[in-house]
Amino acid sequence: MSKNVPANKSIKIENLPLQDQLKYEIAEELGLLDKVREQGWKSLTAKETGRIGGLMTKKKKQLEQQKNK
Repeated sequence: MSKNVPANKSIKIENLPLQDQLKYEIAEELGLLDKVREQGWKSLTAKETGRIGGLMTKKKKQLEQQKNK
């Protein structure tokens, strides 16, 4: 995965690798993006990071299936 971005730095999500874009997108969907931006990825609980990882896997599989059709 990507390096941790300090919480006080603003980043342009569209400039990140696709996998990181997906991670930020899912964090936003789960309502965790503000927490990540304020406190960093390390502030998330194991449950929150597990949820993000699970949804990333699910979306990657969906993208692969769409690509193979």
